[in-house]
Amino acid sequence: MDDIFFRYLHFIGMMALMATLVAEHLLLAPTMTPAELKRLARIDAIFGLSALVVLAAGLTLWFGVGKPAAFYSHNWVFHLKITLFVLAALLSIYPTLFYRKHRNSSAETVAVPKVVVMLIRTELLLLLVIPLLAVLMAKGIGLS
Repeated sequence: MDDIFFRYLHFIGMMALMATLVAEHLLLAPTMTPAELKRLARIDAIFGLSALVVLAAGLTLWFGVGKPAAFYSHNWVFHLKITLFVLAALLSIYPTLFYRKHRNSSAETVAVPKVVVMLIRTELLLLLVIPLLAVLMAKGIGLS
């Protein structure tokens, strides 16, 4: 039963991760007010929390419950999946810092750098590929 719980938690975390990232992307504009950036910072905090849920549930599945750790550890598809997740996490740092820095700005509007939008889009692309890799891995593709 633990296996089912942690798989479900992992799945729900990924859905929340993607939903918050899509919300960030849809709410971004070339110029934003500090209030709008404060809203983005709150959404981004939920994004970070959901990433922690995905990570914790994933590590529990890898080392604690379910299939033996060797099933994951010896699979190159799994390593690619983990790499893309870590890359997405690293790419999220700059937008997070930008939102937090400007959420209490005294300026009437703040210009959003295009790099923030491109980083969010790149994260979306990476997170779109991760479930495909999970399906491939579940089918045994990538086992050495």
